[in-house]
Amino acid sequence: MTSLNDIPITTIDGSETSLAEYGDKVKLIVNVASRCGLAPQYSKLEDLQKIYSDRGFTVLGFPSNQFLQELGTEEAIAEYCSTTWGITFPMFEKIKVNGRSEHPLYTELKKAADAEGKAGKVKWNFEKFVVTPDGEVHRFRPRTEPDHPAIVALIEASLPTAA
Repeated sequence: MTSLNDIPITTIDGSETSLAEYGDKVKLIVNVASRCGLAPQYSKLEDLQKIYSDRGFTVLGFPSNQFLQELGTEEAIAEYCSTTWGITFPMFEKIKVNGRSEHPLYTELKKAADAEGKAGKVKWNFEKFVVTPDGEVHRFRPRTEPDHPAIVALIEASLPTAA
């Protein structure tokens, strides 16, 4: 199995990196879309970033136009996220989450099953994957809000105790 940390990713400003940069953190990986009806979830994602980032947590946003609701360029996406939602968490280049040209990160993430035991295709924008520092992947479907008690409990249980 490929380690998630070994998969190359590109930041929204074009820098090459990998999840290894965030390897010791609890990560909430989300496929985002600016023109989606679920875009207000950006606000709750940013709230989680502010609450937990100093304890070893980060949201990682992966814009996708897979469902035809994302802006055309990385520059437009970055500006929208910054000016509309005040996003401070890392954002990455636009990717595909399903199909023949899906990003390798999503090929791996989609092996994880959701609460109903279903793995496979990303159903819509704002599907969430919590990845713990030991590499365990937990999947939450798009309509599950970022501040849902199950997500918050998982984040808190995976972080070091607050000082």
